[in-house]
Amino acid sequence: MDGIRETFAGMPWWVKWVAVPLLVLFVFGGVITSILGALIGFLFKLLLLVALVGGLIFVVKKFTGGGTKSSSGDW
Repeated sequence: MDGIRETFAGMPWWVKWVAVPLLVLFVFGGVITSILGALIGFLFKLLLLVALVGGLIFVVKKFTGGGTKSSSGDW
């Protein structure tokens, strides 16, 4: 690991902060994109599930009379 640090220590700033990250994105860009896409898709589906379950609970309470006034101790 010290050899890598010594090698990078002798490089100009633009190699460490511009060229190397661009090479990483070029090589691993497809993997990064697929991981981000899967994560965003999972979060969207989770949000959709929460909204659908909330809507179902709302509709069931509305039509079964669960939305009527109840005692203050009940939820």
